[in-house]
Amino acid sequence: MTETVTNQAAWQKAPRQPLRIGVTALPHLAANEILIRNAAIAINPLDWILQDVALLPWLDYPAILGSDVSGEVAAVGGAVERFKVGDRVIGQAVGTTVNQPAQGAFQHHTIVLDHMAAPIPNNMAFADAAVLPLGLGTAASGLYGRTQLALAPPLHSPTARPEVVLVWGGSSSVGCNAIQLAVASGYRCVATASARNAGLLKELGASEVLDHSSPAIVEDVIEAMRGRSLAGTLHATGHMKDCFAVIARCEGSRRVAATLAPPDERPFGVEATHISGTSLKDDEVGPMIYREFLPQALAARTFVPAPPAKVVGQGLEMLQAALEALKAGVSAAKIVVTLP
Repeated sequence: MTETVTNQAAWQKAPRQPLRIGVTALPHLAANEILIRNAAIAINPLDWILQDVALLPWLDYPAILGSDVSGEVAAVGGAVERFKVGDRVIGQAVGTTVNQPAQGAFQHHTIVLDHMAAPIPNNMAFADAAVLPLGLGTAASGLYGRTQLALAPPLHSPTARPEVVLVWGGSSSVGCNAIQLAVASGYRCVATASARNAGLLKELGASEVLDHSSPAIVEDVIEAMRGRSLAGTLHATGHMKDCFAVIARCEGSRRVAATLAPPDERPFGVEATHISGTSLKDDEVGPMIYREFLPQALAARTFVPAPPAKVVGQGLEMLQAALEALKAGVSAAKIVVTLP
């Protein structure tokens, strides 16, 4: 079916150039792939970084950037049984990881691995759903990956655990997803964020939110952790040095999974690893999240899209403005472009 689709994309011809709209061919679907007709695309920091600089040595330009899509299934591969044409879904696109433009998000149709997609409820807007994929995938890889924190998996009826997961930078996309996943795994969650975003994070399940702008943030978090044991720490954003200082003085695990490459210099005993937000496509975490956990959790609203979507326009031509808006800075929101 895919060879009959006329597809348009926003191409990144080379670093330091604006996006250009053009036609692109779609290859035949592999047995385990689906084709999504995109209704909404969300923007991540990696997108504007890859526009500015050739960060990924394996990525060829021209490229089609982007990771977060929502829309309707337009076609399915021969081995796909979970989805049918017309299903409403989200998908985590991995085009920049595998160097395949057809699997990038910034286009009308995107090819997605079937275990990196999930159905969404009929009453969930595509713009809201689109905020999930890369933030969710990164948080899940950090919390559950065997080489990361390797925590207990999320459940629909979790049993309370005595340990605490610390999420540093809780109002970011990764942070909002990490809080919800940690709670679904039965852990108590302590997070850092600005005071104005504390209410959002408590709605997502954080038991305590400490103001990251406090000059005493290290002591504040240590006091909140007194008498409790860390299961692990996910550093989404913020001052990594402060995060490490807290971990070094808390009971329990001194492992931290970080969205940015951790520095070599850190307190004795603190172990830090760098999260790859697409590693779950190759291990058990992808199916665990997109097949086993997310569909039911979204339907029951025990897991919600967060942070809230901020729609900046409609059409592929608005993606460049969306990149610039994110680069300029947002807080507790995710930039989204809808498609007609």
